[in-house]
Amino acid sequence: MFKIGEVAKLTGVSVDTIRHYTRKGLLVPKRDSNNGYQHYSKTDVQRVRFILQAKRLGYTLKEIDEIVCEARQGRSPCPRVRDIIEARIGENRQKVEELNNLQARMEAALQRWRSMPDGIPDGESVCHLIEGEVE
Repeated sequence: MFKIGEVAKLTGVSVDTIRHYTRKGLLVPKRDSNNGYQHYSKTDVQRVRFILQAKRLGYTLKEIDEIVCEARQGRSPCPRVRDIIEARIGENRQKVEELNNLQARMEAALQRWRSMPDGIPDGESVCHLIEGEVE
């Protein structure tokens, strides 16, 4: 059994992170009836490592909780894991496309703006560079 600080040290996360995962129900420590301290098991340490790996793959804590619940009920969470990451890949592709479009607009605007003179705000205009942009 491990104290919260030991779990944090073993997994490389803060004590606050361990507390957060515990409040979310992702970790289920045993309470010592003598002093009220929470004691974490080797399984809890492994669970924190699982959470960290899942987060690195883009899963949210809510999704991780769903995956853990499936496993706790003795069902394979693998189909759900695949579905989530497949959807996330699609979302990421769309975000990358949007960022590429934004990057192209920014570069084109900067290219135009390099040859334009600086303007002075006149009470109606703030910056003629931005205000002169068309969609």
